[in-house]
Amino acid sequence: MKYIFLIGLLLITYGAAGASIIDGEDGYRLWLKYDPINDDDLRATYAKQVSSFYLSGDSDTMKVIGEELAFALNGMLSQAKQVNASQAGLIVAAGDKANALAARHKLDLKAAGDEGYLVYQVQHGNAEKVMVLANTEVGALYGTYRLLRQLQTRQPLADMAIVSQPDIQLRVLNHWDNLDRHVERGYAGESIWDWHKLPDYRYQRYVDYARANASIGINGTVLNNVNADPLILTDHYLEKVKALADMFRPYGIKVYLSVKFSSPQLVGGLDTSDPLDEDVQQWWQAKVDDIYEHIPDFGGFLVKANSEGQPGPGDFGRTHAEGANMLASALAPHGGTVMWRAFVYANEKNEERSKQAYSEFKPLDGKFDDNVLVQVKNGPIDFQPREPFSPLFGATPETPLMMEFQITMEYLGFSTHFVYLGPMYEEVLSADTYARGEGSTVAKVIDGSLFDNNTSGMAGVANIGTDRNWTGHIILQSNWYVFGRMAWNPQISAEQVADEWVRMTLSNDNEVVATVTEMMMKSHEITVNTMTPLGLHHIMGAGHHYGPAPWVDSLGRADWNSVYYHRADDEGIGFDRSPSGVNAVEQYFSPLKEQLADPATTPEKYLLWFHHLPWDYQIKSSGRTLWDELVHRYYKGANDVKALEQQWDSLKGEIDPLQFHQVQMAMDIHVKEALWWRNACVLYFQQFSDMPIPDGLPKPEKSLKQYQKMSFPHAPGQG
Repeated sequence: MKYIFLIGLLLITYGAAGASIIDGEDGYRLWLKYDPINDDDLRATYAKQVSSFYLSGDSDTMKVIGEELAFALNGMLSQAKQVNASQAGLIVAAGDKANALAARHKLDLKAAGDEGYLVYQVQHGNAEKVMVLANTEVGALYGTYRLLRQLQTRQPLADMAIVSQPDIQLRVLNHWDNLDRHVERGYAGESIWDWHKLPDYRYQRYVDYARANASIGINGTVLNNVNADPLILTDHYLEKVKALADMFRPYGIKVYLSVKFSSPQLVGGLDTSDPLDEDVQQWWQAKVDDIYEHIPDFGGFLVKANSEGQPGPGDFGRTHAEGANMLASALAPHGGTVMWRAFVYANEKNEERSKQAYSEFKPLDGKFDDNVLVQVKNGPIDFQPREPFSPLFGATPETPLMMEFQITMEYLGFSTHFVYLGPMYEEVLSADTYARGEGSTVAKVIDGSLFDNNTSGMAGVANIGTDRNWTGHIILQSNWYVFGRMAWNPQISAEQVADEWVRMTLSNDNEVVATVTEMMMKSHEITVNTMTPLGLHHIMGAGHHYGPAPWVDSLGRADWNSVYYHRADDEGIGFDRSPSGVNAVEQYFSPLKEQLADPATTPEKYLLWFHHLPWDYQIKSSGRTLWDELVHRYYKGANDVKALEQQWDSLKGEIDPLQFHQVQMAMDIHVKEALWWRNACVLYFQQFSDMPIPDGLPKPEKSLKQYQKMSFPHAPGQG
C-alpha cells in the first residue's frame, strides 16, 4: 500500500549544529521508544530468540508488522532480519498458518477470538521459538505489540504463555476536533488533522498515531467534534476522511464521524430532519451508501442530539430511540454502528441535572436497534475530578451502554497538572451497580457480560494535539495509554499499567519506576483534594473551566453556575440529592441507594455530592467539623502537589533531561495553581461558615476579591 511510510522515518535526525542545541527525548515517540537494551546478557538472550523473524503473509497489515519489528528490534537489539520459517526465532502467523502451528503445539487458538492473540515460547523441532499466533492479521499485530512490550519492560521470554483477547469490542477515541483545527477542550496544540492539506498531504504523524493506538488495542477513531459541522458529510471532506481511513486500515483502526442531526436541512436541501420523514430517511440512506463507497470499512456515526443546543429528534417530537434507529437502519446493511450520546440536560425540564440522562433513557430501554450503543459519561454530571458512577449503568439491561471517559483535562488543570487517570477509571469500572445483586460492576455492564449484550464499547475523549509530545505534558501520555489498556481489559489494575508505561516511556530503572508509579497512583486523589474535596463538583471557571470559581452565579441557566452545585449558605454546604432533597439516590439500586441516602453511610468522597450538611457536622474519619475537614483537604491537596514536585526533582539525572525538564516546568505551574485553588476556595466558603482557618495553617496571601477579579478570556480549549 503506497501510503504506509517506512518506520525508519520516525526519528527526528538533528544536524551537527542542531545536536549541540537539542539532545534528548522530546516525547514524540510516546511509549514506543525502542531504545537500546544496555544489559549485554539480556540483549543477547532476546536477540537469540527474536532478532530473526518470519511473517506468514504479505498483506498491508503483515507489512506493518514487519516494519514495526524491524524498527523495534534494530533499536533495542541492534539487529533484525526477516527470514524463512525454518531459520526464524520468532514466527508471526495468522489464519490457516496460525491454526496449523497452534494445532501442532496443542494451543487453543479459539481462545484468541477475532482480535486476540497467543504469544508462546515453544519447542519447535530442535529449537525454542517464540510464536505470535492469531486468527486474524490485526490480532497478529496486537500480539506483536504485546511481545514488544515484553522486551521494552525487560520481562523474560522463557516459558511465555500469553492468551489475550479484548473484553470490549469498540475501543474508540473521540476527537473533539473542528474542521478549522481548533480542538474543543484540547490543551496540546491544534488538531492533528490538517483538513486543508488532506487528502494529498499525509503527515508521518498520522502513521505514528495509528501505531500508538494499535499498540494498546484501540480500534476506532471519531475524527471530528460531537458539536459537529455538517460539512464533514460533503464529498469535499469525505475524500479527506477516506485518506485517513486508508492509512489507518492496516493498523486495524476504523474511522467514525460525528454528525449533526439537522444535516439533511443544512447540507441536503431538505426542509426537515424529522427521523420519521421518508425523504429524510432516504437522504441518510443515500449519504451512508456514499460514505461506504469511499470507505468500505467505515465504522459509523457518533451523535450528540438535543443537548446543549444541538439539534435532535426531540425538535420534531420524536424520541432518542427513533432518531438513533433511523441512522442505525441506514448503517445496518454495511455493518455500521450508531453511538448515541446520553449527555442530555435542559433547564426547561425543571429536573435536577444529574437525574436527566436516566430519566430520558431508562424509559427507552429495549427500543434501540441492535447496532445502537448508548454512550454514557462515567458520572451523571460532566467529567468532574470525581463523580459517583452514572445511575444509567445497570439500568438498561436490553440496551448496551458504552462508557465515555474523558482523557483530556477539561476539569483537571488542562495540560500542566500531573494527573494520572488510571485510578479514576479503575474506581468507576470496579464500582458495584447491584443491578443483578452484588458483583454487578460497571465493567460488567459495559463489556456486555452482565446482561448478555451482543455489542460493547468504550470511548475516550482524546487529549492529543500537534504538540511534539502529543499531549502537552509527558505524564499525560499515560492517560491515553491507560485508556487503551483498560478498554481492552477493564479488569486490569491501574498500578500495573502505570508501571509498564513508566518502563516504556521514562526509565527501566526499578527505583525510578517505583518513584514515578507511586506519584502517578496518588496524583488523582491529590487532584480531588486540590479542587473538589468531599464530593464538591463543578466549581471551575465559567466557560473555559480553568481555575477555581465557586462564586459564579450569573450565567443564563442555573445548572451552568457553580453556586447551583455547592449550595453553600450560612447553614452548610453540599447538594441534597437524598430523599429529603431532589432524591437522585432513587435512581440507584438497593442497597446502594439506601447507603447514599444517609450521610452516616455515604462514603466521604461523595458526602457533599449527595448531602447538604451543617458546617459543624462531624466527619467520621478525622473527628473534625465539616469546615475544618474541608479546609484541611484543600491545604493537604496543595501540600501534596508540592511534595510531588519534590519527588520529581529527586529524579534529576535519572530521566532524559528533555523529558525531565518538561515535567519540571509543568510542576512549577501545578504548585502555583494548587495554592490558587486552596486560597480562593477556602476564602470563598469561609464567608458562609464564618469560622476561622484552623490553627497552624497559613493564611491566604490575597483577598477573596483579588481572586474573583482574575480573568482568562483566552484560556485554551473553549467551545
